[in-house]
Amino acid sequence: MARIGLLGGSFNPAHRAHRHISLVALQQLRLDEVWWLVSPLNPLKSAAGMAPLATRVARAKAVARHPRIKVTALEEQLGTRFAVDTVAALQRRFPQHQFVWLAGGDILAELHRWRRWRHFLRAVPLAVVPRPGVSLLGAPALSWSGWSPAKPSRWTQAALPAIISLHSRLRPVSATEIRSADPGWATDARFDEKARSFDQD
Repeated sequence: MARIGLLGGSFNPAHRAHRHISLVALQQLRLDEVWWLVSPLNPLKSAAGMAPLATRVARAKAVARHPRIKVTALEEQLGTRFAVDTVAALQRRFPQHQFVWLAGGDILAELHRWRRWRHFLRAVPLAVVPRPGVSLLGAPALSWSGWSPAKPSRWTQAALPAIISLHSRLRPVSATEIRSADPGWATDARFDEKARSFDQD
């Protein structure tokens, strides 16, 4: 049985904060692997300005650079778009694994907008890394479930719903800032080459 962290998102583009969250989770949650779930289209984001899936996967692979961080397009393969459905599908497909969802504090602040978010929190633990400038005071998901008293390394024993706080230096980088500073990131030839190899996988 493997302990797997799931980091979902559009990764438009992937950046060092995604990698940082993954490394923190690998250590503090004692995970075997972290799977990046590059979404075909984030339900809460517009398709405008969204780079092709293959390009985003290629960029994510270039950023991940770790043998235990696996970049995937599993949601496209599973035919899911919402986290609650993705988790259910993964739990059916990989019953031998234990999953924990990874997120930055900004995700927790908006979690109440997710489809069937209470059902999602009853299905899988959520481990949160703080994000600069994000206050969680009054966050509906946190008010509903509260922080879990479980130590991060013992998340598999936490009673659901369980929101577990991870400890880390704050990372200010965001995909929005990267797109603003470098609107042409998706046309970088390095990522185009990786995208072609992804298409052939």
